[in-house]
Amino acid sequence: MKFLLIVCLKELRELVRDRRTLFLLLVMGPLLVPGLIIGIGTLAQNRAKSQTEKPLAILMVGAEQAPNLIAFLASQGISRKPITGDADAAIRNQEEDVYLRIGEDYANDWRGGKPALVEIVHDSTRNDAAIPVSRVEAALTLYNGKVAALRLVARGISPSVAAPLAVSHKDLSTPEARRSMALVFLPYLLILSAFIGGSHLIIDATAGERERQSLEPLLATPVSRSAIVSGKMAAACIVGLISLSLTLLGLKVGTLLAPGVGRVMDVSGPAIVKMLLILVPMLLIGSSLLTYISAGSKSVKEAQGHMPILMLLPMVPTILLMVNPVRTELWQYVVPFLAQNQILLKVIRSEIIAPQEWAVYFAAGLGLAAVLWFAATRRYQQERLAISG
Repeated sequence: MKFLLIVCLKELRELVRDRRTLFLLLVMGPLLVPGLIIGIGTLAQNRAKSQTEKPLAILMVGAEQAPNLIAFLASQGISRKPITGDADAAIRNQEEDVYLRIGEDYANDWRGGKPALVEIVHDSTRNDAAIPVSRVEAALTLYNGKVAALRLVARGISPSVAAPLAVSHKDLSTPEARRSMALVFLPYLLILSAFIGGSHLIIDATAGERERQSLEPLLATPVSRSAIVSGKMAAACIVGLISLSLTLLGLKVGTLLAPGVGRVMDVSGPAIVKMLLILVPMLLIGSSLLTYISAGSKSVKEAQGHMPILMLLPMVPTILLMVNPVRTELWQYVVPFLAQNQILLKVIRSEIIAPQEWAVYFAAGLGLAAVLWFAATRRYQQERLAISG
């Protein structure tokens, strides 16, 4: 332990001397994640609020055949916009978000008591058109229900006859879970921060020292190589833990400055502590894996060449869960990156984590970290590690 601490302090002292790298690790890094989350969340909330509350003017083809419908839409804040040119082309060119096409036989069908055709024309691949489309669809649904009820009343029939079932919803989800869809990338950003939090120090302390030919004198000392590599990994873990703590603290402060974003997720004191505990195994896994990879690299450039691939690994579970949502099961807490993603989502959504889930998660995470640590120490036993160039 004595020699491990000596190596650890040596690496930390060398990092402190590099003021620019230290600034990037402990200032820019921790500010990046809270800035992205708060900025994206505030932008999404402001956009949704403005599109929901402001008057909506849309094109209406064939509006002269449905004056009552047009008047009702106007009462709902949806007004008619003059038509200039091809309406379909306006949608394709993203000049318009949505428009109504009223069927040519609308008036005849209406008088005959038949369903009258009203088309909502839009581009489903455009996310920015989702709110205008939903507003128009909701207004038409409301108008349809009111007219149907009036027609039944005119025929002496109670409107309740046409509704044999009264279907209601009882949502058992937490408010944070219902509003946290915009924060789907928060677990990925936190996992990435923990996974590569000590990458600068690890790469410099392994591949960098090998390139500078300063690793050979260190390996020639009586200190065991296990203590040397463990000291380097301990230093990287300390730096990563400080950076991660500052990131979570910045997230907490950011949500206090933007209360609207803070209401969509749980950022209380206990939740921040839980997030930090969850990310500690990932910090150990990342430091051990980076040590193993960098120890086999002859230069800093070669070691940095692995970083793009490593940065993609935490993204895989996020993408898979977006395209193929699955129920949370116990086996998922054994899979690296997926386990962190699922358990972080539970904390953000203010859901209870069972003791069994905690036990499986820490056993699997710390076990994998121990295996990678052992692999890194074994690689440091190779004699060719002392050969530079």
